[in-house]
Amino acid sequence: MTGTTSPTIGLVALVGGGPGDDALVTVRGRELLGLADVVIADRLGPRGLLEELAPDVEVIDVGKAPGNHAATQDEINALLVTHALAGRRVVRFKGGDPYILGRGSEEREHCRRFGIETEVVPGITSAIAVPAAAGIPLTHRGLSRGFTVISGHEDLDVVPRASGHTLVILMGVKTLRRSATQLMVHGFDAETPVGIVESGCTPEQRVTLGRLGGIADLAVERRVQNPAVIVVGDVVTLAHDWPHFPAPTIPASKVPTSEIPAPSMAGASLERSHHD
Repeated sequence: MTGTTSPTIGLVALVGGGPGDDALVTVRGRELLGLADVVIADRLGPRGLLEELAPDVEVIDVGKAPGNHAATQDEINALLVTHALAGRRVVRFKGGDPYILGRGSEEREHCRRFGIETEVVPGITSAIAVPAAAGIPLTHRGLSRGFTVISGHEDLDVVPRASGHTLVILMGVKTLRRSATQLMVHGFDAETPVGIVESGCTPEQRVTLGRLGGIADLAVERRVQNPAVIVVGDVVTLAHDWPHFPAPTIPASKVPTSEIPAPSMAGASLERSHHD
C-alpha cells in the first residue's frame, strides 16, 4: 500500500495467502495485514493469520464453498470499493495466488474503474505447492517438461496429451469422474498415474494415489473432499507414498570417475516437516 492517493480514498491490496500454512504467506502479505482497517477474506486463505489481527480490524468472510457462496463476486467487488472510498485500507485476503483461478484481476479492474489504488501481492499457488508437499514435482527430467493448470469446471478435451506433460486440476473433486472420462476419451491412458492431495500444506493433508481409470471410484471410497489438488501424469510416481517407487538410475556417462568431497554443512540445521 504505497504511493500517493487522495486523502479521502483508501487503498486495496489483493494479497495471496499461499496454500494453507500460516507460515507460507509472504513478508509483504503479513505487513499489509498488519496495516489493514478491513480484511475481506476467502475460505481457503490461512485462517490463523486472521486471529493475529488487531481487535479493531473488521473481518468480512466472503468464503466460497461448492454450492454455498457467502457472497457473490459482484458483492465482493462492491465491498472493496465501498470501504476504499470511505478512506479505509482494505486487504482482499485470498488463498494461493490472486491471479491463479482466483478472479483477482477482475477485482483489480473493478477498483481501477473507481480510481482506487490497488496493490497485488503474489502468493504461493496451491497448484504447485500442494503437490510438492506430497512429494510430487510438476516437472522432472525424463518425466515431465511442463504442466497445465485448469479448473475442474472446464472441459478437458483441449489439454496436452503428451507423456512428458503434467495436468493439474483445481476445484475438481465434484467433477472428477467426468474429467477422468473426458481425458481417456481424448487419448489419456487409463493407467496414467493420478494423485489427489486434500487440505495440502496443513496438518489435515491427505493423499490419494491411483490410476486414471479407477481414480473416481477410489475417491468415492475414500470420501475425498475439497479443497483438493488433482495431479495427472507420470510425476505422480514420485509421490512420497507411491507404492512402487523406482530406484533412481544414473546413466553410465554420468557416474563420477573420482570422488568429489561433499559440501560443508557447518552451521546448517535441517528439520523434518510433518510432510516428510
